[in-house]
Amino acid sequence: MYSTEVRRTVRAPRPTVYRALLDADAVAAWRVPDGMTAEVHEFEARTGGRFRISLTYGDPTAAGKSAAHTDTYHGRFTRLVPDECVVEVLEFESDDPALAGPMTMTTTLRDTDGGTEVRVVHDGIPDVVPRADNELGTRMALDKLAGLVEPPPRP
Repeated sequence: MYSTEVRRTVRAPRPTVYRALLDADAVAAWRVPDGMTAEVHEFEARTGGRFRISLTYGDPTAAGKSAAHTDTYHGRFTRLVPDECVVEVLEFESDDPALAGPMTMTTTLRDTDGGTEVRVVHDGIPDVVPRADNELGTRMALDKLAGLVEPPPRP
C-alpha cells in the first residue's frame, strides 16, 4: 500500500469548488480520467453517506479492476467540513485480493492567490495500482474540475 498527493490551483472560490466535490452530477463530469466515462450509482453527500461509482474505459482493450472494462468503487463520506475538507473511505469492487481493502481520499481546500488550492491525498492505494497511473488520473480529474468551476476566460 502507498500514498500519493496531488495539488492544483483552481481559479474559483472555495465554496464553488466544495459544492463540485459533493454534487453527483459534477462528480460524474470531473472525477474521471481522460479516456473514461463515469456513472454515479449512489451518492449521499453527508457525513456517513454512501457512494458507488463506476469508471468505464473507452478503449475496449483496457482491462478494468471490477469488470472487463470498468473500475467500480464504493465507500462513504467520513468527514465533511464545509468549504475546507472532504474525507472519503472507499474500496474497489473486485475479486482480486491484491485490490482489496479500504483506501482513504482526503481533499482539502485552501485559499490562494486567484482561487483555491485543491490538495488530494490518497492513502492505502494497493501496490498493484501503478503510482504514476494514480497520480496522472488525479491530475486529469483536477484539470476537469477546474474546467467545470472556473469562469470562462474574458475576451
